[in-house]
Amino acid sequence: MSDNWVVNNLNYALETWNSKYAEIWSLLTKSPAEFKGGMIWSVIVNIHGTLQAVGYALLVLFFVIGVVKTCGSFTDLKKPEHALKLFIRFAIAKGVITYGLELLLKLIEIAQGILSKIMGSSGVYGAAAVRPQSIVDAIERCGFWESIPLWAVTLIGGLFVTILSFIMIMTVYGRFFKIYMYAAIAPIPLSTFAGEPTQNVGKTFLKSFCAVLLEGAIILLACIIFSVFASSPPMVDASAPAVNQVWAYLGELTFNMLVLVGSVKMADRIVREMMGL
Repeated sequence: MSDNWVVNNLNYALETWNSKYAEIWSLLTKSPAEFKGGMIWSVIVNIHGTLQAVGYALLVLFFVIGVVKTCGSFTDLKKPEHALKLFIRFAIAKGVITYGLELLLKLIEIAQGILSKIMGSSGVYGAAAVRPQSIVDAIERCGFWESIPLWAVTLIGGLFVTILSFIMIMTVYGRFFKIYMYAAIAPIPLSTFAGEPTQNVGKTFLKSFCAVLLEGAIILLACIIFSVFASSPPMVDASAPAVNQVWAYLGELTFNMLVLVGSVKMADRIVREMMGL
């Protein structure tokens, strides 16, 4: 009975990790417009459309601020080249607001293409964490008193693995939510392109959005590296006591998982350091 509890607890922790890990691979290759059947995206599109009216109002405000800041006097507006420049800026800013969602979707499409290329060239698509059969055999040979330390080891190790799996999947979901937030509020920061003094806000918005998209590439690379590690289970001395085998196995496995979760959590920082954002 105790042996079955130890094995079942270990299996449950590994199954939880493997299910969340497989879900990450699925999420990384899925467009936000397809996530959860597109229900969330439809709401975001409605919010984006509503905020476009606010964006147009801010467009006029930032344009006026830009004219006041860049023109030394009213006579500057009478110069054809200056008036043409202002007209082109206003037209581009209005187009960016009008077709802002299409622009973001195109950027998402490019990012998804990068992820597909990375996944296709790696030849790796997830690798489940498995427990060596020698550990199961050693656990089944244990008596009651020998299984007591096994309970503690598998309970602590299984709990740690389960917590790491939820931290990892929450980070990936957080990236999806950030994409939705950027898409929903896009008309407001994009309206700043209307004025030269405020255009840096719009540039920063687009750079940040691209950084969020590229986080998926860093997360995918981290998963690929982990999959190579997971393809060869940790080395366990079959002649050692069962508790030592389980401890060695969970220790090496959780270390690899901790490295993966740390890399996933730092994906945004890594992207910004790489791109200088």
